[in-house]
Amino acid sequence: MKNHLMVACVVLASCAYPDKEEKMPELDYLWLEEIESQRSLDWVRERNVSSLARLEGDKRFKTLQQAAIENYTAVDRIPYVTHVKGQVRNFWQDRENVKGIWRQTSLEDYMNDKPDWETLLDIDGLAHEENEDWVYKGNTCLGPDFQRCLVHLSRGGSDATEIREYDVGTGKFVDDGFYLSVAKTQVDWLNEEYLLVATDFGPDSLTTSGYPRMIKKWRRGTKLEDAELLFTASPTDMAVSPVTLYREEGSYSFLNRRPEFFKEENHYLSPDGRLQKVPLPEDADFKGVFQNKLVASLRTDWVVDGQAFKAGSLISIDFEPSLTQAKPENPQTILAPTSHRAIQGVALGRDVIHVFLMEDVDGALLELRLDREIGWVEKKVSLPARGSINLVSNDPISDLTMLNYESFLTPSQLYLVNQGSEPEVIKSMPERFPSDQYVSEQYFATSRDGTRVPYYVVSAKHLTRDGSTPTYLYGYGGFEVSLTPGYLSAMGIEWLKAGGVFVQANLRGGGEYGPSWHKSALKENRQRAFDDFIAVAEDLTSRKITSPSKLAIRGGSNGGLLVTAVMVQRPDLFGAVICAVPLIDMLRYHRLSAGASWMAEYGNPDIPEEADYIARYSPWQNVRDDVTYPETFFWTNTKDDRVHPSHARRMVAKMLSQGHEVLYYENTEGGHGGGADPLAQAHTTALELVFLMQTLMD
Repeated sequence: MKNHLMVACVVLASCAYPDKEEKMPELDYLWLEEIESQRSLDWVRERNVSSLARLEGDKRFKTLQQAAIENYTAVDRIPYVTHVKGQVRNFWQDRENVKGIWRQTSLEDYMNDKPDWETLLDIDGLAHEENEDWVYKGNTCLGPDFQRCLVHLSRGGSDATEIREYDVGTGKFVDDGFYLSVAKTQVDWLNEEYLLVATDFGPDSLTTSGYPRMIKKWRRGTKLEDAELLFTASPTDMAVSPVTLYREEGSYSFLNRRPEFFKEENHYLSPDGRLQKVPLPEDADFKGVFQNKLVASLRTDWVVDGQAFKAGSLISIDFEPSLTQAKPENPQTILAPTSHRAIQGVALGRDVIHVFLMEDVDGALLELRLDREIGWVEKKVSLPARGSINLVSNDPISDLTMLNYESFLTPSQLYLVNQGSEPEVIKSMPERFPSDQYVSEQYFATSRDGTRVPYYVVSAKHLTRDGSTPTYLYGYGGFEVSLTPGYLSAMGIEWLKAGGVFVQANLRGGGEYGPSWHKSALKENRQRAFDDFIAVAEDLTSRKITSPSKLAIRGGSNGGLLVTAVMVQRPDLFGAVICAVPLIDMLRYHRLSAGASWMAEYGNPDIPEEADYIARYSPWQNVRDDVTYPETFFWTNTKDDRVHPSHARRMVAKMLSQGHEVLYYENTEGGHGGGADPLAQAHTTALELVFLMQTLMD
């Protein structure tokens, strides 16, 4: 039954502003791009009241919300840390510390079951004292002692942060220390007296993507406007940023220019102030310095003096000779790709490089050492199979590495690898549900062009395959992001306990099989990611794991584009859709928030031939009033300054005006990643679960 009340609300909202409505076409709803105008927020409040009345009013809501709170704030979670000179630091949130505390202890004490933590900064206390909705966004500390830090604070969870200097030794912000007002700032230390700063310096200092285009060298005790300009990028570039790397032999500072999302140009800032360009391909991913070598991974094939290096390889060039000669000297392959293997992460230690791999999406770890006579020596590290292996912390000065193993049904285990020793489990998270009652299996679907697309199914061991089981399918398919097996969160756990099936798809556009897997779904080939998702949905039905009326799809951000594009193309395949913080109007995305930075992924709508292929799949342009779509729950965040909330707002307004069944919720706090704290995240999780249960199980 259509939700006529919500359709009526749209009409009433329009009638309330007749003078403004006459200035633009009714169904464009462009006034919803005014993020915090009274008119837009009134519209949001009306949608929230209607949606929350239904979802929070469900008798299951409070139980599911409490289960999510207990999961997200459990005191027996692993406190993941960074390691600095024998100390470990952690940011922790729970029910007593909702906004969180930044704390530290010794590595030795951390190994105990109940470490004696020292609180460095209480964000809840700071927010209360200053009457600000502070959200902690990390820190940047000065090596090699890491006692002076730049603390990043966001209002409400947006990407833009305020930055203050903090002294770990005194446990206080530094009086008259470095301070940067709210902006999308990138900053690092040059030394104790200077910062390298990329921020909003005023007119003409930002790119068309809204990120800094200038890097300056700012001396302590002077005004920011008097800082020395080091580097300026083009206004149409994506962004610039500085980074300082600390190693046993000293520090290395680099200035990074990003012409677009997957291209970068790095310049070494020498001690005498000279900038020397790193001679690597523009689309190489620079990893850092290791034993006087520059290390990078390749996104495309690279030929140097007749020597060929394959896309997906990890390579090195000699540091000083390459900079001096302005060309790559002594290029070497550290690790070559295979058809089933891709690099997930790289940790440059003091004596070893750890490479985190995906082999048909499952994790593996290699340890590589440089033998000056025979070259790179490879060793596979013994770790559990059929799961994810990810870097947690890497200390290139002490050669200490921490890594995490988990699978859909195996709780997280934190391993310590010290100076090339065998991995040792130092922390384990207890089970959150009886995993022996469930099974995780990997299947492959065949996409429209014949490509095999892997996906995982997590279900009850004795699943009845008659197409009747409620199932939700999750995907992303973009920006070289890989979806790997991870221990189920509250969302997955409560869904399984209710009798549902969870599915995670590894679509083209991601990085699961290296750069080629990503590139195969760029720009004019974006449809391939949608075809892959459709193929997985059809495969689930053909295997009788579920059926269209019992299948929901869920995705956020680029994944929100994915699920709405697929919903519009194949509404017959699905019974429900959850779409979070999405891109939807793909002919306007580049004009909103950080959208211009993603044109390397999607294309430029201002170029007619590119606008043509974008318009073919853009959900906003293709949703129709004469088609029946599965009921859809959209949610976003007012403070999201990465993906503009108007994408979701306008799609909801348009679909409601067309008579479709749509729910909408907008959290007024929290940035692109979701709620600003665990309680807000638990609230959204419970809303999603209730929606799935109402549409697929009732």
